[in-house]
Amino acid sequence: MKLTTRGRYAVTAMLDLALNGNQGPISLAAISHRQDISLSYLEQLFAKLRKNDLVASVRGPGGGYRLSRAREQINVADIISAVNESTDSTSCQGKGDCQKGEPCLTHQLWDDLSEQIHTFLSGISLATLTEQREVKAVSERQIRLSTADCGANGANIEALINAKALHL
Repeated sequence: MKLTTRGRYAVTAMLDLALNGNQGPISLAAISHRQDISLSYLEQLFAKLRKNDLVASVRGPGGGYRLSRAREQINVADIISAVNESTDSTSCQGKGDCQKGEPCLTHQLWDDLSEQIHTFLSGISLATLTEQREVKAVSERQIRLSTADCGANGANIEALINAKALHL
């Protein structure tokens, strides 16, 4: 199994939303700025996340995205699946036709590994991640850096981040 950038970025963006969403809707520009992920790429990811009912969009001034359910109810496997990623470790995408239409010698091994990975990621919720000391420390650093990038005032950080993202 190889988790691609799409899956990693989707989990990162959702974790950012979980960490910062208690202040209201979060703009993709703010997530883009904090996580150094392309705004256009985030737009593509969030279209899939919204379609899979993991996020909801809020329109208008001060709009953005929010989680569509509680952090405890969204797990990493849900996020990865929503952006069309797979935890499949087999070379046949789990079909069992890896060797001339039949399972290969190690098919069951890789299929079992895929199941273990999926089970592991299903057991990790956004709430679990937001409580980790290391995650909190990184988030606080990112917020400090975002605030510093927006000037000493920091009063209208979200608007400044949005304006900066428009000029990228």
